[in-house]
Amino acid sequence: MMSAPSSRSEPSPKTSRQSLSIKQAFLGGRSEGRSHSSHSPRTGEERRAPKDDSSPPRDRDRAWKIGIAGIMKKPFEKKQAGITFGVRLEDCPPAQTNRFVPLLVEVCCKVVEERGLEYTGIYRVPGNNAAISSMQEELNTKGMSDIDIQEDKWRDLNVISSLLKSFFRKLPEPLFTNEKYDKFIEASRTEDSVERLKELKRLIYELPTHHFETLKFLCAHLKRVSDNCEQNKMEPRNLAIVFGPTLVRTSEDNMTNMVNHMPDQCKIVENLVQQFDWFFMEDGNEDPV
Repeated sequence: MMSAPSSRSEPSPKTSRQSLSIKQAFLGGRSEGRSHSSHSPRTGEERRAPKDDSSPPRDRDRAWKIGIAGIMKKPFEKKQAGITFGVRLEDCPPAQTNRFVPLLVEVCCKVVEERGLEYTGIYRVPGNNAAISSMQEELNTKGMSDIDIQEDKWRDLNVISSLLKSFFRKLPEPLFTNEKYDKFIEASRTEDSVERLKELKRLIYELPTHHFETLKFLCAHLKRVSDNCEQNKMEPRNLAIVFGPTLVRTSEDNMTNMVNHMPDQCKIVENLVQQFDWFFMEDGNEDPV
């Protein structure tokens, strides 16, 4: 079994109370055109070799320079208020940069990237359970527009990172989907490493649009976290140990799968983080390095 490093974690850093509430920040400007995915219309070879100039997440430099403040300049639509946890991806309030990605995923990732990329043990260190439960209930009842990020629970990185993990654990249809779970596990056991990655990529581009775009968005975020592993001690393998069983699962996980499939679940996520550019940003004709 792989194990995460035993680095001693520092207290979760807190941010200034001068932060705007999410409601105030999002209502600060006019809405721009919503993103459209280049994933859903593609079929066959086209979906296995996406272009870099159409889907919002592919324009990484522009999208990720926006930051939390940039995201929050756009107003909510009325339909965005509502239940966030325990519903299908397509029923979640949509993100501002990509309508196929849940808003909560976007906000949590931005918070971590702007405040906690160098925080030791990010995602490995759990947050306070009471605070996490309270935030989940509040998000499901008030919606994102009424949440005040000046509150302590929104300034605690361990709570924010745990909230993101909880969101994916509570999805009724897991990110890798029930239908393709067995195929992903089988692909991860392919002995030839190049063929294994090719088969994983083929399966990824067969995922429903919301699942594909959310997976891409999350993996881009995890890659940025791992790029700072000298400070945060969270290499791709350690992130995979945390996220593998959460993302690669079935709706009705049993103990047998949890024990027998955990190495495969972790390997899949580790491959996606390590080879992010090849999986999501490059043409599919080239073999992975």
